[in-house]
Amino acid sequence: KYLNSLEGQNVTVRVEKKKKQRSLSQNAYYHGVIVAMLSEFTGFSADEMHLALREKFLSVHTDNGLVKIRSTTELSTDEFVDYTNRVVIWAATSLSVYIPGPGEVSL
Repeated sequence: KYLNSLEGQNVTVRVEKKKKQRSLSQNAYYHGVIVAMLSEFTGFSADEMHLALREKFLSVHTDNGLVKIRSTTELSTDEFVDYTNRVVIWAATSLSVYIPGPGEVSL
């Protein structure tokens, strides 16, 4: 019905493969291990640490000079794995902080 109502109008149709959202265990590992360890190390609160990590690793520079910071809630499971891996590598190389992998901790 709705498509028929658009007849004669210029429209754009976009089809995308639905991305699987991050899992509860990924979220628990991120907040319970990564954010907790880094906030303890840096003295940031958990919220401040989460925002700082998002700014560092999920910033997108736009054509107009502004910066959009992606939310972790919009990441797919694969994107979230990439994000957490980049954070863990950065913590090890820049801060000398070892963060155990998800298989090394019980959540």
